[in-house]
Amino acid sequence: MGLKYTPKSNNEKAPDFSLPGVDGKTWSLNKAMGEEGLVVMFICNHCPYVKSIREQLAIDAQDLINMGVNVVAIMSNDVDNYPEDSFANMQKIAIACNYPFPYLLDESQQVAKAYGAVCTPDIFGINQQGTIKYRGRLNAAGIDTPHEGLKRDLVEAMKEMVETGEIKSKQFPSMGCSIKWKS
Repeated sequence: MGLKYTPKSNNEKAPDFSLPGVDGKTWSLNKAMGEEGLVVMFICNHCPYVKSIREQLAIDAQDLINMGVNVVAIMSNDVDNYPEDSFANMQKIAIACNYPFPYLLDESQQVAKAYGAVCTPDIFGINQQGTIKYRGRLNAAGIDTPHEGLKRDLVEAMKEMVETGEIKSKQFPSMGCSIKWKS
């Protein structure tokens, strides 16, 4: 299936969104924005890549929040064909994994398309002005790879952005399962 969108990249404006969260609130780019920026992550419940980073994701997200960079996670998969990714299961996972961020449902898949997200996880770091400054991975861990001793790519990049306004360090693409598009 040919996708009809252009992936967003660094120095482009981050697309806005209005999505329901597992917390019962509706979230937008502005509402989610932190004092120093925002990380928008496209994740899901069933992907083995996401499953293997859940614990580290919660730790890194809390560290980002502590530096003024808020975090949201968006689930854009086709829940009819992937029921493990349903809203009810998103609620369960958010609690079980102690996610310190809003977990949002992109049922129409329009937000994933607007960002050009291609996989789970796919991570975008955005400055306070709403400009994408990071697109990449959490860290170098693959499926079931220990996170100990790995460079924290996302956290270090966002720290650099907070301190200098830019990210000059190398950004590595994320690796994961493709987003499950509706037919």
